[in-house]
Amino acid sequence: MDWTRILGQVAGEIVAPTTAAYALAAIGLNIHFGLTGLLNMGQAGFMLLGAYSFAIATIAGWPLWAAVLVAVASAVVFATILGIPTLKLRGDYLAIVTIAAAEIVRLIGRSTSMTRITGGNAGLAGEKYKYTFEELSPFPDGEFSLGPWQYSNNLSDSWWLRIVAWTVVGLACLLMWRLMNSPWGRVLKGVREDEDAVRSLGKNVFAYKMQSLVLGGVLGALAGILFVLPRAVQADSLGRPVTFYIWTILLLGGAAAVFGPVLGSILLWTVLMLIKTVMRDVIPTTVMRSEQIEMFGWVLVGIALMLLVIFRPQGILGDKKELAIRDH
Repeated sequence: MDWTRILGQVAGEIVAPTTAAYALAAIGLNIHFGLTGLLNMGQAGFMLLGAYSFAIATIAGWPLWAAVLVAVASAVVFATILGIPTLKLRGDYLAIVTIAAAEIVRLIGRSTSMTRITGGNAGLAGEKYKYTFEELSPFPDGEFSLGPWQYSNNLSDSWWLRIVAWTVVGLACLLMWRLMNSPWGRVLKGVREDEDAVRSLGKNVFAYKMQSLVLGGVLGALAGILFVLPRAVQADSLGRPVTFYIWTILLLGGAAAVFGPVLGSILLWTVLMLIKTVMRDVIPTTVMRSEQIEMFGWVLVGIALMLLVIFRPQGILGDKKELAIRDH
């Protein structure tokens, strides 16, 4: 077994743009659930909407900054439309509505009637919208090696994308830390713990929930941009499973913890890569095919998550007191 190759592939997941995109989406979900207690099961919908908005605006000839603003604005509008009729719902009802909303975005994106705009089932090819981002790179063409990592400087899966992606994640963590220690963040925690108590203090609970939904949705839209920059925009690549991956990342790292989503994303993808790579080397194809190993890897991750929820529900970095929601 070639451990140098295996560990190199695992190390690649630590700095991968996809890992950063999931971490950013989980930070947005942390604002929804960790701070406010909103059971949003449609974070993938915000990611897909942000990805489509960015790509469509870029293809239309808009500069990078304007395309990003279009993605942010689309997330704000979607969160507002979604929040007005649903934020008065609690628990499971809100979860059902949000996952349905995300499915609506996905189905509209892959609809044949939207082929001219979204590409339908085929999606939008990456070369149509990546160029504005790649043109901003300050690095020369070619490749660069750093320890176990060797990537191109400016192409789709590049150092430039990695630096930008993890910088955005770092800024989102800083924002999360500031929010958690601000009066606004303390009100959100109060909403999470007891809405009626916060309402009795004269606070507009609906307005705070809406602000939380919008802010977390905007981070989800930005995560969608990072997710599609190394690939194409395809509706089914940001379907229901993505939301469940984000929830896994949040619960693994720890809800209401600043760096919980980052640690959760890194652990999920590195451990999954390690399991799949080792199994492909050890298990012959006559016993288990590659696609079966892929699914079995997720089974093992699911079992580990179940054990984590049972024995350490607060996650690795979470505080158990933060999860004491209405247990009195």
